Amino acid sequence: MGLFSSTHLKPGDPAPDFTLDDQNGKPVTLSRLRGRRIVLYFYPKADTPGCTKEACNFREASPRYPADVTVLGVSKDTVESQGAFSSKFSLNFPLLADADGSVIKAYGVDILFGFAKRKTFLIDSTGKIARVFESVDPALHAEEVLEALGAVR
Repeated sequence: MGLFSSTHLKPGDPAPDFTLDDQNGKPVTLSRLRGRRIVLYFYPKADTPGCTKEACNFREASPRYPADVTVLGVSKDTVESQGAFSSKFSLNFPLLADADGSVIKAYGVDILFGFAKRKTFLIDSTGKIARVFESVDPALHAEEVLEALGAVR
């Protein structure tokens, strides 16, 4: 793999499987969630203004998400940082610690200044990528995802 090449996952591709610890140190394995639709969103850093806005908007929108949808947030933060962030804002979904960036890399998410760029993948119930959001506005994204879920099975 060259210096500038990265994985470009697109709709129809299988979502790379992974296991990461959540904010409580509990392992979450993507393939164990098969049968559910997944909102896998990558964000730069816990408890920063844009990331807080995005996470809180997912928290606020989640009661309107269909029951078979799981939201997972991923960043390079540690389990401890994710735990503090989740507690501070009463987040109601798992935040996954990808401290070594291996899942960020597997999903082809760009790293800028050591942080993951915002990018979201909707994964269908069969484990395939259904939609990729390359440009994410933290203030609007949770609603945008809710709307897009209507077309994902």
